[in-house]
Amino acid sequence: MTHSGELTPKIHPELTPPIEELEAQERHLVFRQFTHDDAWALGSLLVELARERQAPVAIDIHRSGQQLFHAALPGSTPDNDAWIVRKRRVVERYGSPSYLVGARFRAKGSSFEESSRLDPDEYAAHGGSFPITVEGVGVIGAVTVSGLPQLADHRLVVEALEEFLKR
Repeated sequence: MTHSGELTPKIHPELTPPIEELEAQERHLVFRQFTHDDAWALGSLLVELARERQAPVAIDIHRSGQQLFHAALPGSTPDNDAWIVRKRRVVERYGSPSYLVGARFRAKGSSFEESSRLDPDEYAAHGGSFPITVEGVGVIGAVTVSGLPQLADHRLVVEALEEFLKR
């Protein structure tokens, strides 16, 4: 519990990473290739990290319109799957992490919901979906987590990508 008694801490602007940091993550977390086996290994790594933290998340990996991996851990709900779809659509449309897309709108003094002209029932620029980018090819899919506060979802995906790409 946080000091104010809240179960889930709110994201405060001072805790939000700067756009430059988010853009650096996007530039550096790039694959040489991304196969079905890579999707299984990355998804399994995310499951392992989430289980260590007892995180009530759903995890999804899509490539070229095909779901290659999905897991729903204890405590996750069907709502998490709906959030996954909405966050992934942002990555597919903008080619950038869903958290970064939302941060760019906030940096302009607006919000994604107010200014994107996209249906918020279909798109969510909340943290947790990250593009699967292949060198020389571009964005081919997305890895998405839902169930934690948006910055924690984003950080879990980034941590898994960093660890996976070191291997």
